[in-house]
Amino acid sequence: MADQTLKEWLLTDTPTSRRHAKLSALYTGWLTFRSNTMAMIGLGILVLLIVIAAAAPILSPHDPFVQDLGNRLAPLGTEGHIFGTDSLGRDILSRLIYGARITLYIVALVALIAPVAGLLVGTVSGYAGGWVDVVLMRITDIFLAFPRLVLALAFVAALGAGIENAVLAISLTAWPPYARIARAETLTIRSSDYIAAIRLQGAGALRIITKHIWPLCISSLIVRVTLDMAGIILAAAGLGFLGLGAQPPSPEWGAMISEGRRFILDHWWVATMPGLAIFTVSLAFNLLGDGLRDVLDPKAGE
Repeated sequence: MADQTLKEWLLTDTPTSRRHAKLSALYTGWLTFRSNTMAMIGLGILVLLIVIAAAAPILSPHDPFVQDLGNRLAPLGTEGHIFGTDSLGRDILSRLIYGARITLYIVALVALIAPVAGLLVGTVSGYAGGWVDVVLMRITDIFLAFPRLVLALAFVAALGAGIENAVLAISLTAWPPYARIARAETLTIRSSDYIAAIRLQGAGALRIITKHIWPLCISSLIVRVTLDMAGIILAAAGLGFLGLGAQPPSPEWGAMISEGRRFILDHWWVATMPGLAIFTVSLAFNLLGDGLRDVLDPKAGE
């Protein structure tokens, strides 16, 4: 390998080890993803959002919770308030920056809960078959029969308002599509020859599902999770708009839109700025999801 460059080593058609093959696949996938300009833009926006959320105390020009009633509803660019102020005189830009933390918190928790629950239900249903499959899929159908936001509203009404309850409610309504995808993948994998060979070697159902079926389902779930993030952000913003998500004075973007809707005609920036933030982040996740789909599911691009 001394006379080979790192790029040539990664792009070789004859990997010398399993680790070499994995690194080659990752690099090839990165090249495919990098060639998608829109996906790179989406990735750049999300990386910027993470940096902004992490450096919120440094980047924020004002305290997002300090009220200045003498400077309420100030227009854009007034006295150092780039995006103006809200009805309580709080700096909108500072609240948007701190609100990025809440958005990432919601996205991270839902991305950890819903796909895992869906993967578990879907793979068990597809592998076990019989009455287990019937029961689990009928439960899934019940959840799918209701619009996501309506069902989330019902759960939050039962659990109580708050950001943690909102995350739990969104997760409870988001897992059924992942279960459907995992079940479809499992039904295809279950009848393959190598699963039969593993079963003949004495592997139990739990080992087969976790070690051999889950890894093959993850790529499809990653694509679906990324594409679903826009809907999850909108659902969280919808709950915040209705006063059932993050509670005041928390700078949650949906709640900021709810507050600004009273002034939309005369003081448009109060609701427009958080709306643009939600639109930008949702668009970024959609662009990123399209790029990941090209990498992880090449058949989708054909």
